[in-house]
Amino acid sequence: MTHTVVLVGALDTKGAEYAFVRDRLAAAGVRSTVVDIGVLGEPEFAADISRAEVARAAGFDIADLVSAADRGKAMDAMARGAALVVASLVEAGDVQGALALGGTGGTSVAAQAFRDLPLGFPRLIVSTAASGNTEPYIGATDLILAPSIVDIAGLNRISRRILANAAAAVAGMVAAEPLPEASDRPLVAASMFGVTTPSVTRARERLESLGYEVLVFHMTGSGGRAMESLIRQGYIAGVLDMTTTELADNLVGGVFDAGPDRLTAAASAGVPQVVSVGALDMVNFGARDTVPEKFENRNLYVHNSSVTLMRTTAAETAKLGAELARKVAASSGPVTVVLPLRGISAIATEGGPFHDAAADTALFESIRTGLVGTDVELVEINLDINDPAFADACADRLHELITARR
Repeated sequence: MTHTVVLVGALDTKGAEYAFVRDRLAAAGVRSTVVDIGVLGEPEFAADISRAEVARAAGFDIADLVSAADRGKAMDAMARGAALVVASLVEAGDVQGALALGGTGGTSVAAQAFRDLPLGFPRLIVSTAASGNTEPYIGATDLILAPSIVDIAGLNRISRRILANAAAAVAGMVAAEPLPEASDRPLVAASMFGVTTPSVTRARERLESLGYEVLVFHMTGSGGRAMESLIRQGYIAGVLDMTTTELADNLVGGVFDAGPDRLTAAASAGVPQVVSVGALDMVNFGARDTVPEKFENRNLYVHNSSVTLMRTTAAETAKLGAELARKVAASSGPVTVVLPLRGISAIATEGGPFHDAAADTALFESIRTGLVGTDVELVEINLDINDPAFADACADRLHELITARR
């Protein structure tokens, strides 16, 4: 089978680079469908899908975009058009991979075109923005950004090597042997952090023994967003959300913030979920010297050279409990909240550096109050979160919710 990769780029400014990548793909036995998104000048070679066609897909005339000389408006229009064109090619089965090259503008356009493609679809952008904050480009997807090292501005001994590697990577992905048929076991999403690993590992093993395939997400901001995204896309049959720590980073300003929509996807979709309060005792920062000065007098714990944890206060945990209760109470599906009364993380048990009975009491009481009069089941267990019996109780309850739903 001959495979085809869609190349999305501005042929007026980066024509030589795209011709190089096209030729490298051809040398690897892979065809290209070139989509032109340039608006500044004439393309350096003819695209398979012209810039006029891309603009028209978004409801614009390319001549109007060029004459208006508004680069921002033009790029927005071309991004929308490219997304529609690429989606159509993928849906028709005409292309099996996607590749682009660019600075911040080209990366933004290509990312918009590639982000919503199916999970696992090979897609890569060689970008000058790949080593910075990539979240605006990648979102919660498996889109790959590769650092360009030098700007995408001509061919030289560095750029040739980088672009050749990118072409080889995509060629390898599209030509790889197909994976065996996916398991038909229902998918469960589970949230985990280092300080809840024993519990989530035990619960995962329990759920696997009950016939589920468990996807474990690391709650580092991007992990929570990825989990929420897969739930919204309909992949997930049940959620074991034992580690809701990202709520604390969103509230206080930590580095593992998953945004305000964390803990909303399952509720909105009606997916059965078991929710706990794992690692709500902490807010995450980077190395010790990155902790904001205003927090210098707080209870800080150096987890490793790259991560410093800060204990949440009673005032903060009260707010977190109220938020958690509010979000789960909005669920259109079955939900159980399970509280580990003897410790909400590995370092918050009695004698641990983050043990704070007052803060835990404020958290639990806020949740209890917030769930009064709702349909949410509240279960309180006099164990710490990493006790095997606690993990088994959470896994078994999720199994009951899922099977009852069937």
